[in-house]
Amino acid sequence: MEGEQGSFQAEHEIVCDTLTLTEQRSLVFHLLYALDAFDYDISLESVVDNFAYGFNIIIPLDSNVYKTAAAVIQERDQLDALIIPFIENWRFDRLGVPTKLILRNALWELLHTKTDQIVIINEAIELAKCFAEKDAFKFINGVLDKYISPVEDT
Repeated sequence: MEGEQGSFQAEHEIVCDTLTLTEQRSLVFHLLYALDAFDYDISLESVVDNFAYGFNIIIPLDSNVYKTAAAVIQERDQLDALIIPFIENWRFDRLGVPTKLILRNALWELLHTKTDQIVIINEAIELAKCFAEKDAFKFINGVLDKYISPVEDT
């Protein structure tokens, strides 16, 4: 019986590199959320190990999912500083955690990947619809749109 259960788990392991890019972004969001919940006092590696153990999701340390999550975590203060000028009439510390994490991840992608800006924004909106506060997707869309739009001369 034990052998059967072990083989059942092995057959159902998910390697993050086999996921769609949309699913990978969602996984990055979940990693970021877990780290934020622990105030970044635990390592990304321990969260990845817990995902492998609890959800049978294998996230190799050389995968895009891991590298992206690690980079967003490392650059979170710089990303926040870039976001703040685009949140008119709102304080950054009042944003919900999911909204902050989605904005950080999308902004990191805009800065460090060649993915089309519209795709990044649309993916951020979809993540917000699933995981952020009600209507946060509109806020995220507005912030990211302002970020990518060139400043018009008056």
